[in-house]
Amino acid sequence: MTEHILIVGGGTGGTVLANRLAEKLAPEIDSGDVQVTMVTDNEDHVYKPTFLYVPFGKKTTADARRPVRELVDRRVDITYDRVTDVDTDGQRLSLADGRPLDYDHLTLAMGVELVPDEVPGLQEGGHHFYGADGAEQLQEALAEFTEGHLVLSVIGVPHMCPAAPVEFTLMADDWLRKRGVREDVEITYTYPIQRAHGIQSVADWATDQFEERDVNVETFFNADEVDPEEKVLHTMEGNELDFDLLVGIPPHTGSDLVTDAGLGDGGWVDVDKHTLEATAADDVYAIGDVADVPTSKAGSVAHYEAGVVADRIASNARGQVPTATYEGKTVCFIEAGMDEATFIEFNFGDEPTVRPASKPVHWAKLGYNESYWLTARGLL
Repeated sequence: MTEHILIVGGGTGGTVLANRLAEKLAPEIDSGDVQVTMVTDNEDHVYKPTFLYVPFGKKTTADARRPVRELVDRRVDITYDRVTDVDTDGQRLSLADGRPLDYDHLTLAMGVELVPDEVPGLQEGGHHFYGADGAEQLQEALAEFTEGHLVLSVIGVPHMCPAAPVEFTLMADDWLRKRGVREDVEITYTYPIQRAHGIQSVADWATDQFEERDVNVETFFNADEVDPEEKVLHTMEGNELDFDLLVGIPPHTGSDLVTDAGLGDGGWVDVDKHTLEATAADDVYAIGDVADVPTSKAGSVAHYEAGVVADRIASNARGQVPTATYEGKTVCFIEAGMDEATFIEFNFGDEPTVRPASKPVHWAKLGYNESYWLTARGLL
């Protein structure tokens, strides 16, 4: 009887996992003992870090896309459809077209969704770079912006690419200086807790960078409403902040499928942080942004988690005891302007060291962005 491995989601985590499983279980797949199926509702794979560069004209949204089928090993079946129900007791998924899919091992890797409408006025009065449409609209707005108050407000936490708001602010400062209009633009960065970033060392580094570049910083700033007409950002603490151009990092949410299946609260799958197995169901894993793991919602996390889960599922499929564990490995490049960057690397419980920014690290980040497609294919 064929053992069926299902993966929901065609992003970084799902794609890397599918390719790792195809490699590890190639003999079993070829003999018909194992079948690997990816279910995704998007025929394109989207590499979201590309969107950070779109507002500055350095990338296009087309650069962020590749067909899923081009990236996934041919030994993996792909079903293009939307999952409407997860039945962990019956080990079955329901699809939008009415078909059921049974599984022996399931991995949820469907990422997160943006929900800007949870903040009144944010869609009408703000911009963001966390999706293709938003990045393109911000590019148009930024191209015409030569004076006034630019506000970057981190409204939703947790969110994808935790360093990206800091990166955008430093890139905007540098970009405006190179255009000769920085002296006519005031820049303010806001964050909802009492420091500039969730990681203390990054917060310290960013605060120093902001001070050097005359960027205002407002911490413990929890925006809860935007007045698009008056161009005012209101907070739950009762404060107000005027803006001429607002870049608001919108709230993110997990999946209703997770909540409905009893796998976790708020749409995030409750997992063992080392094995990435769901705590509420057998033979279910979660990786990437949808997994409730105490580290960043970053592509590198999904990548490393996918390797662990591939090892564990392959061991199970062969009747072996799985031993691979995830120790929280996270790697993050951080742009410090338009041509310099730094990076951090850490595991669970570590406080990362932020190294001095440099041009070589910036080019290393751009190089990785180009080679990402090989990484997704499992070639790097």
